Amino acid sequence: MWIEEAYEIMNESDFDMLDESIRGEVPDGLFKQITFTFNPWNEKHWIKKRFFDAPDSETLALTTNYLCNEWLYAADKKIFETMKKNNPRRYAVAGLGGWGIVDGLVYENWKEQEFTIEQIRKDYKIESAFGLDFGYTNDPSALFAGFIDVQNRKIFVWDEMYETGLSNKKIAENITSLGYGKERITADSAEPKSIDELKGYGLRVSGAAKGKDSINNGIQFIQDFEIIIHPRCVHFLTEISNYTWDKDKFNNKLNKPIDDFNHLMDAMRYALEKFIIGGRWLF
Repeated sequence: MWIEEAYEIMNESDFDMLDESIRGEVPDGLFKQITFTFNPWNEKHWIKKRFFDAPDSETLALTTNYLCNEWLYAADKKIFETMKKNNPRRYAVAGLGGWGIVDGLVYENWKEQEFTIEQIRKDYKIESAFGLDFGYTNDPSALFAGFIDVQNRKIFVWDEMYETGLSNKKIAENITSLGYGKERITADSAEPKSIDELKGYGLRVSGAAKGKDSINNGIQFIQDFEIIIHPRCVHFLTEISNYTWDKDKFNNKLNKPIDDFNHLMDAMRYALEKFIIGGRWLF
């Protein structure tokens, strides 16, 4: 099995299902092999942890870059040499094949760090924040569970739900099983029918009060905070390290984020709606 752009496999469990499906005898002298090919854009991705940081005896992990490519012309190499000079961070990843984080991130002031609720309650004046973004077939339904200290400008990402194919009933069951069935949740107001149905299942859900420039205003608010992410929030880590500003056809950055890697990013904005200062909703 050969998986090109393997980086797009966001869930390790999805790969495990593929791996487990390749079973059975093979003729003598042959063996089963799975090949991943991809660009290592995100150092938080599960592929790095599993196959590069802690490989088993059956794993061969190789990193190649443009310096290995004998077919490049001088003009091709010049692209990377210019990148090395003008954008060293991108060169380290795209040029040398190192693990890194893409440029143009919407949120840069974040870190992965273990913490407990007891610890942050002791050191900070925190309030809870829960947000929900709806999905189904292709997009996941995403729950953001976190805490915010407005005075000290800290956002703590504590837990998440991130799954496709969920009915509203299953969303309610999952949220309740996570222990958040009594929390106040702000959800995407574009689906009022789903919100009403979740209320019928006993959840305390209300729609986000969206307004003009809601996404950018919410982003500007969050950018003033340091975001501390618990390591178990793997989907949040993946999204925040890939949530970038969009570009036009000339590769110029636009004043809007990409419409991708944004399910938990949107859920976070909804969750923090009530903390906007100034007497008006920005979301």
